[in-house]
Amino acid sequence: MPRRRTRVRWLALSLLVTGALAALASRPAAGAEASAEWPQFHGPNRDNISTETGLLKRWPAGGPKRLWTATGIGYGFSTVAIAGGRIYTTGNIGKATVITALDLAGKTLWRAKNGPAWEREVPGTRSTPTIDGGRLYHGNADGDVACLDAKTGRTIWSVNILRKFNGRNIRWGLAESLLIDGDRVVCVPGGQIVAMAALNKTTGQTVWLCRGTGDKPGYASPVLIDYKGLRQIVTMMSASVVGVHAETGKLLWRHDHKAYEDETVSTPVFHEGLIAVATLGPGAARCLRLTVNGQTASVTQVWHTGVLDNHHGGILGLNGYLYGTKVRDTWVCLDMKTGNVMYKADGVGKGSLTFADGMLYTYSERGRVGLVKATPDAHALLSQFTIPKGGRGPAWAHPVVCGRRLYLRHGNFLYCYDIRGKAP
Repeated sequence: MPRRRTRVRWLALSLLVTGALAALASRPAAGAEASAEWPQFHGPNRDNISTETGLLKRWPAGGPKRLWTATGIGYGFSTVAIAGGRIYTTGNIGKATVITALDLAGKTLWRAKNGPAWEREVPGTRSTPTIDGGRLYHGNADGDVACLDAKTGRTIWSVNILRKFNGRNIRWGLAESLLIDGDRVVCVPGGQIVAMAALNKTTGQTVWLCRGTGDKPGYASPVLIDYKGLRQIVTMMSASVVGVHAETGKLLWRHDHKAYEDETVSTPVFHEGLIAVATLGPGAARCLRLTVNGQTASVTQVWHTGVLDNHHGGILGLNGYLYGTKVRDTWVCLDMKTGNVMYKADGVGKGSLTFADGMLYTYSERGRVGLVKATPDAHALLSQFTIPKGGRGPAWAHPVVCGRRLYLRHGNFLYCYDIRGKAP
């Protein structure tokens, strides 16, 4: 009898452990989610490329499983930054621009104001917070740049760059997501004298000023390019693409680029000495070759085409190819070296995109989402779904893949989807 009781106990214990392991296997990979980071607009390297693997290669008919929906983040077009197990975004709430921090379950942790709401033409927030060293940096549409404690939302310092540097706002409001470079935060006031400025990220004090472009700000976010021993910040101004010495603020080069209504929105793409941008016409898509000589640099145009007249969904560079949409819905792939058209195809419609695990995640301004094999051979749309109804206005916030989740913003709603592939 004692032996039989022992066998029964072992059997019960075995079943209990097996059940516990099965339950753990069915839960989201909390460790991976908490450690994964997308700390600024377009990710760690500002190239909109995720290094995550093990993601679904096809979705169920209705799309991947929606884990949660967050509301109350305010109205806007900002996407999300993710760091330290928290999600950050911004929106218009009442008369204020409000930064919201959420946990990975979509629960609001804190809210903090950063200046007035943008209520003029096309109301809503534009820029995405940047997280660095436990601090959050954000600039609103009226030039209020703030540094906050990322855990509590407490303001550490703030400055209005339009007033401080005699900057000039633009028709639809400042939209850049701030760039952190070492101990500096880079911003673009676009004044007649001061085009770009670097502030000490700890104190907000001015480190250097870039003079001489003459342009107003663009709507683009700057990128840092480290090429042949020269570190430079490249961005789009209202009528040009510029390169600025990252250490001194000296204007290295300027190349004319005119877009309809000065809508220079796209973040520049860099690959093997080439810089590509794409906007509405007449500038449309353009590629420049960067030449570096010591601490100086210059650019020459390689090609220019109207085939990829991108609006504000941005372009993505991958393995020497450019992907994005025309203003009239068509998805386009160009060879970055030559400008040759690899394909033009229908997809989910005009919108934005990101990359992860061999796939393009395309997100139309009408709320359709596509999973596309990332190849220049064809626009292979493998799966698609539509986000829930209820969000106001166009879906302009760029998609984010982080922690094996897909984040999609539409107006006052943030949707989180589980895109983990099946365990082997």
